Amino acid sequence: MLPPKAQKKAHEHRIHNDVRQDDYYWLNEKENPEVIAYLEDENAYYDSIMAPLIPERDALLAEMVARIPEEESNVPMKKDDFYYYTRHFKDKDYPVYARKMAASRSQLQEAEEEVYLDVNELAKGKDYYMVTDFRISPSQDVVAYLENLDGSDRNTMLFKQINANKTLADRLENVYLYGSMEWSLDGEYMFYVTIDDMQRPYQLWRHEMGTTEDTLLFEEKDETFVLMIDQTVSGNFITVTSSSTTTAEVHLIDVRFPLNDPKLVAKRKEGILYSVEQWEDHLLILTNEGALNFKIEMSPLTNFSQRKPFIPYDDTRYIQEIYPFEKQLLFTGRENGLQQIWRYEEGQLHPFEWAEDVYAVSIRGGQAFDTDELLLQYESYVTPRTTIALSLETMEQTILQTNQVSGDYDATSFVQRQLWATAQDGTKIPLMMHYKKGALDNGPAPLILDGYGSYGAESDPFFSAYRLPLLDRGIIFVTAQIRGGGEMGRHWYEDGKMQFKRNTFTDFIDVATFLIEEDYTTTPQLAARGGSAGGLLVGAVANMAGNLFNVIAPAVPFVDVVTTMLDETIPLTTLEWDEWGNPKKEADYFYMKSYSPYDNVERKSYPHLYITTGLNDPRVGYFEPAKWVARLREYKTDDHTIVMKTNMGAGHFGSSGRIDHLRDSASSYAFILNKIMN
Repeated sequence: MLPPKAQKKAHEHRIHNDVRQDDYYWLNEKENPEVIAYLEDENAYYDSIMAPLIPERDALLAEMVARIPEEESNVPMKKDDFYYYTRHFKDKDYPVYARKMAASRSQLQEAEEEVYLDVNELAKGKDYYMVTDFRISPSQDVVAYLENLDGSDRNTMLFKQINANKTLADRLENVYLYGSMEWSLDGEYMFYVTIDDMQRPYQLWRHEMGTTEDTLLFEEKDETFVLMIDQTVSGNFITVTSSSTTTAEVHLIDVRFPLNDPKLVAKRKEGILYSVEQWEDHLLILTNEGALNFKIEMSPLTNFSQRKPFIPYDDTRYIQEIYPFEKQLLFTGRENGLQQIWRYEEGQLHPFEWAEDVYAVSIRGGQAFDTDELLLQYESYVTPRTTIALSLETMEQTILQTNQVSGDYDATSFVQRQLWATAQDGTKIPLMMHYKKGALDNGPAPLILDGYGSYGAESDPFFSAYRLPLLDRGIIFVTAQIRGGGEMGRHWYEDGKMQFKRNTFTDFIDVATFLIEEDYTTTPQLAARGGSAGGLLVGAVANMAGNLFNVIAPAVPFVDVVTTMLDETIPLTTLEWDEWGNPKKEADYFYMKSYSPYDNVERKSYPHLYITTGLNDPRVGYFEPAKWVARLREYKTDDHTIVMKTNMGAGHFGSSGRIDHLRDSASSYAFILNKIMN
């Protein structure tokens, strides 16, 4: 079967005395039957190319499914009278949320289980279904949850009375998919955030249970900001945060007095980010004002403007979160490129120590303020997720559970390493590598290189049993922690955004070059992967240094940067100007154009490409990869394969069911292995 050939329809973009020809611009017409027909033609071509790989895909999928235990359950977490936990069953796609009433962990085995939300039941008869978030009422008798049917960011909030197993009449529409729902202390009111036509979270509402007339409390009118809510660890306040990637402003709602207006902590100042937590009768303020890696200040609850330093600033520590529990004050962040937890004592922060050199650690969210036993999550590439109970009285750690891996698994059979590549400007770039012992015994090996490098997001090590079938085949996995992420601190992010964005791409190229020069792999054995902004990364790299790779697999890739950032009718565009730049400004325009994958396709050879997208994606429109593929087919001079799979019923995060999601992963891996292992 020949690859589809999209029709060309002349279209020009003119700005700053520059003209960009865009013959595939028409593919953004989602309601146009010609567009749907083209996407379906691409899917048919994808099926024809993948048909010979079905045996390998099915073998990988079977091995992945074999790694799923018959039943999985996380460690129950105490909240008031109940211990809450989540269960997964091997033969079901979705989680089951349950609880047990018990005074202590020792009583759990004998306590009766109560299922308060079975997502498998809710999903019956639906092609796509997700519960994106939920909150239990303070009285523990009602669960509010967000239902999503199409993969967009537009959710419906429903309410279930747990004991009666009855859905209440209350129904809230257009709710954002997370950071958008919190109860008042009396459980009579729900505070929630709705989205606008562009799916930007922007309005805060108060809903009185049992009524239909809700009250608008706050509207974020700046289109470059989003609105999110959360609850302080103390449980006394809801934080209402308006933020861009560079600036924040916080209001507080006292959950004990839900009818009071939100109270401003500090007016927004351009370039200043801050967040707050309650500690005793003070606010602790985490801010980057005069402190790139964030400092902690303190103010009385009665006067937010009376600030004073709380802990001396240390530029080597990147403080990200404050956890003020009744018995201990803890902080989380990063140090030496890895996650860290610090304990506060006598004006100083004391780091925890961990057994492995490569790891990830965090404090599990939603724990009670007065808890004696704090649950930590720890894992690495070779250590399955482990739940640790930290005594807040003695600081003693006890392992409660290490996630089960079905089938044979011996952690000592695998290697994980932190390595450093040198960038073009001399900067040391960290990379995390893991593989099965023996993979390098016969010289360079097939290698999959992942990266992201945007929004200050961190690519930390995590364990996945689904990766084991690839490791057993001798694949090396490497994650490049390139600039634009936050792995090395806030400066790492600042050095990979806006007018420094090209550092992200050249760092990735330098890591790939390092891996080849150090004989870990070769170009015929090398694959690159990245999703969303990571798709922009590998898309740009395909233009800049595609000759280093045999295959590249971009998922929901953001590849038409300039066109999207000029179009304010596209969801989330205005929110991104602080990340990429505003192309209405001439300098930003030409810089963005210099790396935008779609604008830089050339008449040359490209690697094999395996591209995925979702028709309902509000973050990266399906038309970006569709246009890119059409132009690549027109320009490329090689006989390498390009496939694009469009999920016609999902959005940015792909299939909702676990097995369908694994099947998608197995398909991608089958394509990659076919190229780098032959």
